[in-house]
Amino acid sequence: MNTMNVSSLIGVTGCRKTIDGYEFDCAGHKYLAAVEAACNAVALIVPTSGDDLDRRALLSRIDGLMFTGSPSNVEPHHYGGDASADGTLHDSRRDATALPLIRDAVEQGVPVLCICRGFQEMNVAFGGSLYQRTYEVDGLNDHREDPDDRMNERYAAVHGIKLREGGKLSKLAGCSEAMVNSLHAQGIDRLGDGLEVEAWASDGLIEAVSVKDVPAFAMGVQWHPEWKVKENPFYGALFEGFASACRERQASLLNGRQQKFGNAG
Repeated sequence: MNTMNVSSLIGVTGCRKTIDGYEFDCAGHKYLAAVEAACNAVALIVPTSGDDLDRRALLSRIDGLMFTGSPSNVEPHHYGGDASADGTLHDSRRDATALPLIRDAVEQGVPVLCICRGFQEMNVAFGGSLYQRTYEVDGLNDHREDPDDRMNERYAAVHGIKLREGGKLSKLAGCSEAMVNSLHAQGIDRLGDGLEVEAWASDGLIEAVSVKDVPAFAMGVQWHPEWKVKENPFYGALFEGFASACRERQASLLNGRQQKFGNAG
């Protein structure tokens, strides 16, 4: 089979939403569009089924996983944090699905790209903790967007980041500094076990991480590279690194199936 003519299949984590009394598994269209445009792949929304999700079956059939951003926050009991402030939006079904899925995906060599909430999930999944309100932490800046701004203004690049010299992200992007957007209140406090920092904001807040000593792509970023990814070379380089890893896994899976079942026709 010629894998160049077959699109990769990339799972995209969903969120549980209640609309008119009915429950839905939803994912922001900008993430699906970025997978299609920047990865030349088919996006598949992963349902928020928790332990009912057959993770082994899912991971054996997909070429990569994207863990998306969301208005909701990881429930703090997952990292030993204090109770959230009143009014904080949570999604327990997503927590129950995403946290074990990240660990299993990395362990099984499935390429993983984690964005915003997904970035925070990656840290928690590996035993790290979060600041629930970075804007209340001494020495940290306010990394939230202005909700009254238009979308293009919300997602505009607003601060610089410093990339770790010789790190995976700097090698992918071919640079040591970049400008990124910023639309988050939470952030990494204690770094998870087995993770290494790939980039920092000027205030020292961690902006990107990768999983150490794993063969497959496994990286998370605090900003939103999916936004108009085809117009931003830095964001595009991150997606191309992820897409390339997904294509490699796709070829490996297809070759394994051909060896098992033989070539038809």
